[in-house]
Amino acid sequence: MHHSHAHQASRLQLNGEGRLRHFLSTEGLSRELLTELLDRADSFLDGSGGIRNVPLLAGRTVMNLFFEPSTRTRTTFEVAAKRLSADVLNIDISKSSTSKGETLRDMLWNLEAMTADIFVVRHGASGAAHFIASQVTPDIAVINAGDGRHAHPTQAMLDMLTIRRHAGEFSGLTVAIIGDIRHSRVARSEIHALQTLGAREVRVIGPRTLLPRDFEELGVKVFEDMAAGLAGVDVAIALRIQNERMESALLPGSSEFYARYGLTRERLKVASPNVLVMHPGPINRGVEIESEVADGPHSLILKQVNYGIAVRMAVLSMAMEGQDADQARRQQEAAQ
Repeated sequence: MHHSHAHQASRLQLNGEGRLRHFLSTEGLSRELLTELLDRADSFLDGSGGIRNVPLLAGRTVMNLFFEPSTRTRTTFEVAAKRLSADVLNIDISKSSTSKGETLRDMLWNLEAMTADIFVVRHGASGAAHFIASQVTPDIAVINAGDGRHAHPTQAMLDMLTIRRHAGEFSGLTVAIIGDIRHSRVARSEIHALQTLGAREVRVIGPRTLLPRDFEELGVKVFEDMAAGLAGVDVAIALRIQNERMESALLPGSSEFYARYGLTRERLKVASPNVLVMHPGPINRGVEIESEVADGPHSLILKQVNYGIAVRMAVLSMAMEGQDADQARRQQEAAQ
């Protein structure tokens, strides 16, 4: 990700007042903005860990455009939108129009005509959400729900909320991300978010074939050995290993991956005694993580789901407010 691209992305995401109007990437967003997003997400959680209904998007339409299936992400966005009192339309594009050869731009124009206020976009191609945000009318908020190997910013932010609620401030924390970093959109978004929020150290652990090629640029510490990588860490995030990679030459096979990089109780002994264990899900038990760890006292994997709803509520409502402020400004300018 070159700086010019990141800069372009941040310009696209923010309105004239520096408020969020699209949410495409954690890159280029300030610590203040990410903190505001986490604070807002916190405000949607009640004392017992449940989620409040807050009608900030009453009368608005959120359109889930999933060019690539992802039941969990789509469901979470749907629940988040409904908690905000929005109407939700789910459009599974993987099945419909792309097979008819309809171009992306034509399709977007048709969808716009249905008067959506927000597009939530999941796409297999890197940069798809940016493309849609730069091509659609200026007054539809675009939320990136994962694009190619590039970014998955709402997943990264729900992980940040999880860390902040359970480990406190970022400044003292050492966080390790384990597994297929090279192909992971989640890992890239997390690294940027952790650095922006001021984490003391970000580590990546995995076999060389799955480590990022540009880790110097990313500013992370790289480990091929779990014992060294987990030493003293406050947070350990295991990534999902895609089965396709297992079958390719990149990986020796799931049992061998687990033998070297599985997150087990034994391996976690070198981490901080209060280490938090996270996983973006769905888990492959006995591949990335031992069942006893996934279900154990250090695991926040179930809590992450609830936090994901709160974070997506924060993203949807903040982007809509940024769009509304933009529209009000344009109307004012037109009236003058």
